[in-house]
Amino acid sequence: MSSIRILLADDHVMVREGTRRILEREPDLLVIAEAGDGREAVDLVARERPDVAIVDISMPVMNGIEATKGIKAISPRTAVLVLSA
Repeated sequence: MSSIRILLADDHVMVREGTRRILEREPDLLVIAEAGDGREAVDLVARERPDVAIVDISMPVMNGIEATKGIKAISPRTAVLVLSA
Protein backbone atom coordinates (compact mmCIF):
# COMPACT_ATOMS: atom_id res chain seq x y z
CA MET A 1 0.00 0.00 0.00
CA SER A 2 1.35 3.43 -0.91
CA SER A 3 1.52 6.33 1.51
CA ILE A 4 -0.94 9.21 1.51
CA ARG A 5 1.12 12.27 0.62
CA ILE A 6 0.23 15.36 2.68
CA LEU A 7 0.99 19.07 2.51
CA LEU A 8 0.62 21.12 5.71
CA ALA A 9 -0.09 24.84 5.44
CA ASP A 10 -0.17 26.93 8.61
CA ASP A 11 1.59 30.16 9.51
CA HIS A 12 2.42 28.86 13.00
CA VAL A 13 5.56 26.72 12.94
CA MET A 14 4.66 24.94 16.20
CA VAL A 15 1.26 23.91 14.83
CA ARG A 16 2.88 22.53 11.66
CA GLU A 17 5.51 20.65 13.63
CA GLY A 18 2.97 19.19 16.05
CA THR A 19 0.60 18.17 13.26
CA ARG A 20 3.44 16.60 11.28
CA ARG A 21 4.56 14.58 14.31
CA ILE A 22 1.04 13.28 14.91
CA LEU A 23 0.49 12.39 11.25
CA GLU A 24 3.84 10.69 10.81
CA ARG A 25 3.06 8.25 13.62
CA GLU A 26 0.84 6.54 11.06
CA PRO A 27 2.82 4.32 8.68
CA ASP A 28 0.64 5.15 5.66
CA LEU A 29 0.84 8.96 6.03
CA LEU A 30 3.76 11.02 4.73
CA VAL A 31 4.13 14.80 5.09
CA ILE A 32 5.90 15.83 1.89
CA ALA A 33 5.80 19.63 2.21
CA GLU A 34 5.03 22.46 4.61
CA ALA A 35 3.96 26.02 3.83
CA GLY A 36 3.85 29.10 6.04
CA ASP A 37 1.29 31.02 3.98
CA GLY A 38 -1.40 30.41 1.38
CA ARG A 39 0.65 31.47 -1.65
CA GLU A 40 3.45 29.09 -0.68
CA ALA A 41 0.88 26.30 -0.23
CA VAL A 42 -0.49 26.79 -3.76
CA ASP A 43 3.04 26.86 -5.19
CA LEU A 44 3.99 23.66 -3.35
CA VAL A 45 0.83 21.86 -4.49
CA ALA A 46 1.67 22.77 -8.08
CA ARG A 47 5.12 21.26 -7.67
CA GLU A 48 4.50 18.30 -5.33
CA ARG A 49 0.90 17.24 -6.16
CA PRO A 50 -0.01 15.90 -2.69
CA ASP A 51 -2.99 13.64 -2.12
CA VAL A 52 -4.19 15.85 0.75
CA ALA A 53 -3.59 19.47 1.76
CA ILE A 54 -4.31 20.44 5.36
CA VAL A 55 -4.78 24.21 5.27
CA ASP A 56 -5.24 26.75 8.07
CA ILE A 57 -8.09 29.11 7.26
CA SER A 58 -6.27 32.19 8.61
CA MET A 59 -2.86 32.74 7.01
CA PRO A 60 -0.94 35.73 5.68
CA VAL A 61 -0.38 36.58 2.01
CA MET A 62 -3.34 34.38 0.96
CA ASN A 63 -5.91 33.00 3.39
CA GLY A 64 -7.00 29.36 3.50
CA ILE A 65 -10.16 29.92 1.46
CA GLU A 66 -8.27 31.57 -1.40
CA ALA A 67 -5.49 28.98 -1.14
CA THR A 68 -8.07 26.19 -1.39
CA LYS A 69 -9.48 27.74 -4.57
CA GLY A 70 -5.99 27.90 -6.03
CA ILE A 71 -5.15 24.36 -4.97
CA LYS A 72 -8.31 22.91 -6.51
CA ALA A 73 -7.78 24.89 -9.72
CA ILE A 74 -4.31 23.43 -10.30
CA SER A 75 -4.76 20.02 -8.68
CA PRO A 76 -8.42 18.93 -8.58
CA ARG A 77 -7.50 15.50 -7.20
CA THR A 78 -5.87 16.98 -4.09
CA ALA A 79 -8.31 16.72 -1.18
CA VAL A 80 -8.32 19.80 1.06
CA LEU A 81 -8.98 19.79 4.79
CA VAL A 82 -9.41 23.33 6.16
CA LEU A 83 -8.64 23.92 9.82
CA SER A 84 -9.64 26.81 12.05
CA ALA A 85 -8.60 27.68 15.57
